[in-house]
Amino acid sequence: MTVRDLIILGCSSQQPTRNRNHGAYLLRWNDEGFLFDPGEGTQRQFIFANVAPTTVTRILVSHFHGDHCLGLGSMLMRLNLDKVTRPIHCYYPASGKKYFDRLRYGSIYHEMINVIEHPVSKEGIVEDDGRFKIEATFLEHGVENIGWRISEANSRKYDSQKLKEMGVYGPLVKELEDKGFIIINGKEVRLEDVSWIRQGDSFAVVIDTLPCQNAIDIARNATMLLCESTYLEEHKELALTHSHLTAKQAATIAKDANAKELILTHFSARYQNLREFEIEARTVFPNTFAADDLLCFEFPKTNVKVT
Repeated sequence: MTVRDLIILGCSSQQPTRNRNHGAYLLRWNDEGFLFDPGEGTQRQFIFANVAPTTVTRILVSHFHGDHCLGLGSMLMRLNLDKVTRPIHCYYPASGKKYFDRLRYGSIYHEMINVIEHPVSKEGIVEDDGRFKIEATFLEHGVENIGWRISEANSRKYDSQKLKEMGVYGPLVKELEDKGFIIINGKEVRLEDVSWIRQGDSFAVVIDTLPCQNAIDIARNATMLLCESTYLEEHKELALTHSHLTAKQAATIAKDANAKELILTHFSARYQNLREFEIEARTVFPNTFAADDLLCFEFPKTNVKVT
């Protein structure tokens, strides 16, 4: 059985609070575990979430401010301690290579894991293995900072009723898929007569930015958008000063991008009641939810036909 969910390992911003850890987000998608922006304490948050760190297959760092990367070194060391044999792919802004190395080799340990680095220096497709496509764009935060998009490949879906009506059974389905058409009782049955192409789902991450077109573009039609909302509108001058978003601005990005669901995160320590973020954002984008430590959001599988 495949797993599709987003686990909030932490949702605080510059400083943790008594109730909120530095940010970190685990997207479990089939047999992949995408870990975004592991802040300080991420390794311990896995214990509280009752999830094995070995779930992680790929680590993506948006930028090298401490609250987005100080847990990277300990996570790599933990995977090393657990003797993970598969490669661990790490994606990060190429300009932060020196910080990545400092975090990776910040203490003495005998490295046995195979870390494959993907320093990103230009926008576009970072990797496409035929199952998942990883895309990157640059946001506006004062330092080089990446917004991410993970998309699964499109897939063919069969209409069981049409298969039955046209007499396509068992091995005939495979033959139809291979050839594109078959002849049954003297009648041609084409692949497109009994099937359709399902649009692959997508997950977008916009962490630490001012409102910008790239944030909208990377989230375009996303099944789920995880977006920072450090401040409420009453403190929008602070958001501007520190190159962050308010909840309303995050909701506007989701609306303009035609995303299906918005998860807000990266909350300033000045706020205790996260419900206020939902209330503010829902005036613009109703399908909004506020993250909180250890919450788990189902990542729904949609059935959108490619047109």
